[in-house]
Parts: sequence; structure tokens; C-alpha cells
Amino acid sequence: MVRGGPANRAVKRAKVFALAKSFGAKGRSKNVYSLAVRMVQKSLQRQYVARKTTKRDMRSLWITRINIAAREHHVPYSVFMNQLTKNNIQLNRKMLSELAIHEPRTFKAFADFAREQHKQGLRAALK
Repeated sequence: MVRGGPANRAVKRAKVFALAKSFGAKGRSKNVYSLAVRMVQKSLQRQYVARKTTKRDMRSLWITRINIAAREHHVPYSVFMNQLTKNNIQLNRKMLSELAIHEPRTFKAFADFAREQHKQGLRAALK
């Protein structure tokens, strides 16, 4: 049976201290192993959560941008997205957000298209 000797222990400690340094350890948590381990564990947990919340925050930002841009062209967000999906225009929210910022004429064309499709649907429902 092979046991982890002093060399393995030194490598493990060096990894923990390197991670602690990269997370911005201050005070004793950059020198004391037991404090560094706790700090690194907590930092890794926070990183994991932040990766999830970043995705959530970005999606809500894209939706907000699309909503504002669509309302500038007198189309509610729900109608805009519904008409795009009904007509098989497969642009995701990230790309629509980028279009709204960098290509306003293209976005206006999509908004006009969505508005006209919505009006046609309402006319057809009344007949």
C-alpha cells in the first residue's frame, strides 16, 4: 500500500496556497494552511454560484434590451417574440439584443414584421 508522503503533502499545500493567492487572500489566510483551505473552499463555492447567476442575469438583461427596443417600435415584447417564433425566425435573445444595439434598422424590420403579422392575425380572427 502506497501512502502519501511529505512530497505529496507539500504539493497539496502549495496548490491550496496558490489558489488562495489567486482568490486574493489577505492576512493569515495566505500563510496559515487551515485558514487557506477554508477560504479556498468558500471561494470555489461562490464561483460555482456566480457562474449560474451570471447566466440568469445576462438572460434578463437581453430580455430587457429587447423589450425596450421593441416598445420603441410600438410592439410589446410578448407579441414580438410570439410572432418571431410563429414565423420560424430562429434568433435567440442574445442575438436579438445585439441587433437592437448594433443594427437598429434590422431590428426595426423585425419589429415591423412582427407588428404586421400580429395585425393580420387579429383581422383573421375577426372574420
